[in-house]
Amino acid sequence: MRKLSLVLGAAVMMVAGLEATSVAGAGFESVDFPTAGGIKARADLYESKSPSPTLILLFHQAGSSRGEYREIAPKLVELGYRVMAVDQRSGGVLNHVPNETYQRAAKKRLARSYLDAYADLEAALAYARKELKAQRIIVWGSSYSASLVFRLTAEHPDEVTAVMAFSPGEYFEKGKGADYIEGFAKRVKQPVFVTSAKKEREQVKPIFDASPAEKKILFTPASKGQHGSRALWAKWPDNDVYWTAVKGFLQSYAPGAAPN
Repeated sequence: MRKLSLVLGAAVMMVAGLEATSVAGAGFESVDFPTAGGIKARADLYESKSPSPTLILLFHQAGSSRGEYREIAPKLVELGYRVMAVDQRSGGVLNHVPNETYQRAAKKRLARSYLDAYADLEAALAYARKELKAQRIIVWGSSYSASLVFRLTAEHPDEVTAVMAFSPGEYFEKGKGADYIEGFAKRVKQPVFVTSAKKEREQVKPIFDASPAEKKILFTPASKGQHGSRALWAKWPDNDVYWTAVKGFLQSYAPGAAPN
């Protein structure tokens, strides 16, 4: 029994040391990459069926995880994109998928506010560029991370191809003021797509208007819609109109294949 325990223990240690773990039949592999605070962030990497130079970085909303994109990511792959859905340290559990970056940050007693999560967005961008060799990167955010992708793009303009923001807002007013995200949006010239629930239009419009981008789309559904990226989930009867808007933006301004 002692010999068997040692063998099993060694096997566990080997698995724990892996940087990437394939999930059979799921269409993705989970990867770890270094981020602030001496921890590793977790993400799910979905590879396109044919080589694509364009990768979409997916960031989740509050109390969520990379599980927010388990239904969405495969559809983006079908459109010809590589996709990486990221766990930020400010999150929780969604679709039965625990946020492992949050758990690791909590174990080390690191701060886990919305703004603390920005370090994970930067780390994901660096990983996509340097390790995954993505030539073109689309940054996609949901709720608080939809706001932070404007900051990410403003501070890394040469590394971001386009911005997609689902329900961005000034979620940082207590510490940063009422126009914190607008300030970053003013520096974003890349193609921009912004959408939200119908009732959130007046919340997102100032951020959208602040961007000087020549190519930008503000989509508001005629129906009540949904908050964040979950608007694309099949469970909602109006998900198709969101998908039509998303596909239209991607095809026009940020195609999966590099332009000739």
